[in-house]
Amino acid sequence: MFFRLSTWELVLIIGGIVLGFVVVGYAAGRVLRTQETLREPVGIVQGAFFALVGLILAFGLTLAIGRYDTRRAAVVDDANTIGTTYLRAQTLAEPMRTRSLQLLRQYTDASLNLSHSVPTTARFAAAVAQENALQRRLWSLAGDALVGAPQDSAPRLYVETLNQMIDQQTVRIAALNNRIPNEVLALEIFGAAFAFGLLALYTALHGRGATTVVLAGALVTLLLLVIFDLDRPTRGLITVPDTPLTALRAEMELPPAAHGPAG
Repeated sequence: MFFRLSTWELVLIIGGIVLGFVVVGYAAGRVLRTQETLREPVGIVQGAFFALVGLILAFGLTLAIGRYDTRRAAVVDDANTIGTTYLRAQTLAEPMRTRSLQLLRQYTDASLNLSHSVPTTARFAAAVAQENALQRRLWSLAGDALVGAPQDSAPRLYVETLNQMIDQQTVRIAALNNRIPNEVLALEIFGAAFAFGLLALYTALHGRGATTVVLAGALVTLLLLVIFDLDRPTRGLITVPDTPLTALRAEMELPPAAHGPAG
């Protein structure tokens, strides 16, 4: 649910919920300000609840950072496996060599397209389908290379790396689709909102202004947005860099460094 929302929609929803609870809590505190017996119990409860919410937010931030690091590492591994496959493809015999190199360039373009596609969208599915089709064509050429030179080591090494490249695509797609559960994100939003509602209630019971509470609520709203942003690998301000794939694609424009067997 949350993943499908745009950044501005998240800002409005999270900010509206948190500040809405602050307004309700402050209004309730103004009404109950004459009930002096409520001040101490509310103070104890809001203090304990803030400690709990702090743990929940730290847990959510840890989940988001862990997933972000996994996705970033998956891009590096993807670039490494494609690059190694490209190097070993240069040692194949013709015509498999030229065809495989061209398909690997197209595969790198498809992998870059995957970096700019939002999971669960049609563009993401199309990028995955394109990679799968290119994998089948590359595997077919690898089989032809083995049949043509069953005793040579170059085709066997190439097939091994090609298999790793195909496996790495599965790892990367799984990392992109591995997001924080909506239940955890909802718990963080409403937990923080309720905590600040209690703080606003406690502040109003003591006859103080709500400016500090609103500023603190805005700060926690920003923290929640950072957690959401880390969990959205292709959108927002914090995205997974595709620099390794971009650098690899630039290197593929150079003439191949190795030559296949003559004849």
